[in-house]
Amino acid sequence: MITIHHLGRSQSERILWLCEELGVPYTMVKHVRDPVTMLSPPALKALHPLGAAPVIIDDGTMLAESGAIVQYIIDKYGAGRLALDTSDPDFAAYLYWFHFANANLQAVMGRNMLLRRLDLPVDDAVLLSTRERLSRALSMVESRLGSATYLAGQRFTAADIMTVFSLTTMRIFMPLDLHPYPNILAYLKRIGDREGYQRAMKKGDPDLVPMLT
Repeated sequence: MITIHHLGRSQSERILWLCEELGVPYTMVKHVRDPVTMLSPPALKALHPLGAAPVIIDDGTMLAESGAIVQYIIDKYGAGRLALDTSDPDFAAYLYWFHFANANLQAVMGRNMLLRRLDLPVDDAVLLSTRERLSRALSMVESRLGSATYLAGQRFTAADIMTVFSLTTMRIFMPLDLHPYPNILAYLKRIGDREGYQRAMKKGDPDLVPMLT
């Protein structure tokens, strides 16, 4: 059985959610952030050199990085579910949006979060450029969800599992008003109605109201 080392309010919610959607049995070890620094506890640092979650242990194999873990679980336990193969017309879209979260959206949100803490002048060139990059990323998601029910197309896939954290829980650390993006808000309503998502959030972060609006 997979053991998921879950850090509250982190990208490791993706792994709980994936397992709930697939019906893959798992045990969860919950880690809590330092209340002052909001950093990972020493137990995670002892488990993996980066000291970050998620980390899974499966049949003696330890694996980190949420994208790698999602792909590992789908390939090993998914039986073709929540991923698209090369024969599917939406295969390229699935690959693109699967990787878009961590390669673009999450990264630029993280840069914006750090720059906000520097108290830079409002006309700082780097700050303005980073804000504009985030606006472009969100506009791409908004446009995509105006023409498709889910990011890969009409079917819910792991591309959605990879992306939703950035649009929801990440906003605890990087406040973001999504009201200018009605397609994203409608999409988050659909996500919030999914039983797998509800179960994962209640198990992993029972004290957190998912930021779906």
